[in-house]
Amino acid sequence: MDQKHGFRLGTVGLFAAALVLGAIPGCAKSKGVSGDFTGTAKGNGGTVTVTVTLKDSVITDVKADGPDETQGIGSKAIDKLPGEMVSGNTLNVDAVSGATITSNAIKEAAAAALKSAGLNPDDYQTAATAAAAEDVTEDADVVIVGAGGAGMTAAIVAANEGRSVVILESQDAAGGNSVRSTGGMNAAKTSYQDENTFGEAAGVQKTLDTAASKYADNQTITDLAKTVQEQWDAYQANPTGYFDSVELFELDTMIGGKGINDPALVKTLCENSADSIEWLSSIGADLKSVGQFGGASVKRIHRPVNAEGKTTAVGAYVVPILEKNVEDLGVKVYYDTTANKILMKDGKAAGVEAEGKSGNKVTVNAKAVILATGGFGANNDMVAEQNPDLKGYITTNAPGAQGQGITMATAEGIDAATVDMKQIQLHPTVHVDDDGNAHLITEGLRGDGAILVNAEGKRFTDEVGTRDAVSAAENSQTGGAAWLIIDQNMVDASAVIQGYIDSGYTVQGDTYEDLAKAMGVDESTFAETMNTWNTDVENKSDPDFNRTTFANKLDKAPYYAIKVQPGVHHTMGGLKIDTSAEVINTSGSVIPGLFAAGEVTGGVHGANRLGGNAVADFVVFGRIAGQSAADYTK
Repeated sequence: MDQKHGFRLGTVGLFAAALVLGAIPGCAKSKGVSGDFTGTAKGNGGTVTVTVTLKDSVITDVKADGPDETQGIGSKAIDKLPGEMVSGNTLNVDAVSGATITSNAIKEAAAAALKSAGLNPDDYQTAATAAAAEDVTEDADVVIVGAGGAGMTAAIVAANEGRSVVILESQDAAGGNSVRSTGGMNAAKTSYQDENTFGEAAGVQKTLDTAASKYADNQTITDLAKTVQEQWDAYQANPTGYFDSVELFELDTMIGGKGINDPALVKTLCENSADSIEWLSSIGADLKSVGQFGGASVKRIHRPVNAEGKTTAVGAYVVPILEKNVEDLGVKVYYDTTANKILMKDGKAAGVEAEGKSGNKVTVNAKAVILATGGFGANNDMVAEQNPDLKGYITTNAPGAQGQGITMATAEGIDAATVDMKQIQLHPTVHVDDDGNAHLITEGLRGDGAILVNAEGKRFTDEVGTRDAVSAAENSQTGGAAWLIIDQNMVDASAVIQGYIDSGYTVQGDTYEDLAKAMGVDESTFAETMNTWNTDVENKSDPDFNRTTFANKLDKAPYYAIKVQPGVHHTMGGLKIDTSAEVINTSGSVIPGLFAAGEVTGGVHGANRLGGNAVADFVVFGRIAGQSAADYTK
């Protein structure tokens, strides 16, 4: 109790005051505990430290520190939860969506701090009650549903065109699935590709052979392959720079999507990819490190690097930069606000109705609506409805990926068309921790040289094949899982891998046999597998599975393994759009004023999305949606 007010209460009086002021633990004493107390707990990336300041057993300040927590995900919990603990004098605060592990670590560390003060953390579990919010009505040129990569990209473009923009976000933080992306962004014919030495001739030839042998009846693929063959022949005659082309990017994307993609959308994606890399750079996001990803003929995925020159996760890097640009442009963002209805007027989209966290109604009247709500990979009922075989599957998706945008747009009176809804992608490298939490392990590890082995210690597939192929191969192995193998050279080059080690996802050994023991596989078989692979790398030939990208040998100790399995990762199907990101109705006509971008749409990726194309998708079509909406509202 604040002594300057001269409170001198006995036991009964202090108890009465506690009831009025919000329950002060330890109320039988005339004076509570004061001072700073510190506790720690294990977070997602490392140790989380919380310092709680008490005055007469009341929480007056909380400071949290977790330098190894994921930027844009765990960092949101670090920023948000301490203030809520103080305002409610409680540890019973809601976890930040998508950051459950870090949120729980903050609460555990705060509880440890209270214990060190001699207090019982159970006395600080009264749920904080939020004040009821009033109904809100906003007017804007453009309303955007979803503050993920596509939504924020669209907002930046529209705001830079002088339009007033409001974003509605169902979760308590921005980022959606975008912030979880660990790989990078595919783009063709960039200056950063030319900084690499070309050594992917086998990959180009493999793609051309696949086009000829499997897709001779697909005119789009045949025409692209003819163009690429001409480009390839010309390059071989005069090998200058790094070989790639927009058409090869299109060909990879069409083959990856099994030829059912919308060719016009694929062309738009690929043609605008290099310019979108430069656009990202113009807003402060540089993706200059180019690597190899599954399904790509050549090195095409552009990734960020940290101050030490190590590659880092693209989502955790790009999303905070998008957020800052949105904030600097004065875009109003409503968090914890779930859109549930698209408003129509005279056959045109005219705004959105939504519900706030306390149940209040939020209405945004607008001249244009952009749906950027993401897919439905976190809605297992919706996933299972489209593909019953995936019922109960783990998912890498953010909690907000519930398919709301698709549901709203297909409602009676709006009647948006959908495409490829049954096309749902499994990602082959998802690690599930002891608590059942799913963690996406970047495809970049395989692109940079990692291999997969099964429970018998043997390779079983081309690790840089398309995600559907690698996932199917894993599902056919003992236990439906595999081990991803990396060495110290790979760790030294990647902050992402070091994060996996710090998070406890790996087992390790100083020799192949030691690693095999840690994995629980046959030691001699695994050692033979590794030695064979290193020989394959040296010879640049994989006679067993026809892998065409090799990077470096896995020969620097210590060695590491991460247990992985397939998980629901991306929903390729969604709303039908044209190349201007306008939503198309079931009659084949444009719905005036309604636009969409990102995973809420279908047609771009066909039956299988290539790694690195999701970021390209949200940047390219987010920019197009923002520009189209801005032009529409002139």
